[in-house]
Amino acid sequence: MDKRLSQLEITSVKMERLLTKTTDELESRFANDGEEELDIRSQSAATNVNIDRMREELRVLSGRLEEVQHELNQGASGVEKNVDQLQEIVAQQNERLVLVEKYLNLESTERKTSLPPRIADKAPEQAPEQGPAQDEPGKDFSDTDLYLVAKKAFDQGNYESAKQGFEDLLKKYPSSPRANNAQFWLGESYYQEKWYEKAILEYQKVIDKYPDGNKVPAALLKQGFAFLNLGDKTNARLVLRELLDKFPSSNEAAVAKKKLAEI
Repeated sequence: MDKRLSQLEITSVKMERLLTKTTDELESRFANDGEEELDIRSQSAATNVNIDRMREELRVLSGRLEEVQHELNQGASGVEKNVDQLQEIVAQQNERLVLVEKYLNLESTERKTSLPPRIADKAPEQAPEQGPAQDEPGKDFSDTDLYLVAKKAFDQGNYESAKQGFEDLLKKYPSSPRANNAQFWLGESYYQEKWYEKAILEYQKVIDKYPDGNKVPAALLKQGFAFLNLGDKTNARLVLRELLDKFPSSNEAAVAKKKLAEI
């Protein structure tokens, strides 16, 4: 169920990113066409209506996702039905996005209108191991202690223990100077486990919560790679180009430029 909810959240992010690109494309055409602007506006009226409708439905989708997550946490029996309804909404949105892309001659991409079976998760099968706080009850670990133990577990390939340690740090010390790095390495842990959908969401938290942190370029780069591993070249290009625009002098930008040339 968590896997399916994660996929819904990723689809919502994709649609919002494409809507932004679509709006920019329309504004650019209006600005550059001069005398033909009125004719273009007339031709794109239907597209604008679709975009507005899609934005409204995205807001509804976000609200429904929050409701489903709350019901999931409460163990509600109707969660499965609600997730299926959300899946239908996403499928409808995907169809509209294809129409918008065709109208604007944007790069098309094959979209999956169904979510992966809940049993076919890429989540690790081994039982989670206890972190330091559970191994020694009563001991008050600092944010540095939690970070170093979790990072050591990551370096040793023990990703379950690493994830637990980074999550403990973020929960107990959300304002820690190490929170930025902890969030990034949490995403890296999922990436190493090839659970790319979850990794994308964790990288997005680095971008949203710590916009001035030193891990944003790396988060964008690895988010782009995660999309590539999922076979989504369109969103991979969007993310990598965003990295080039925002951090053109970074080492990650150099890697992104090379990767863009390959895809």
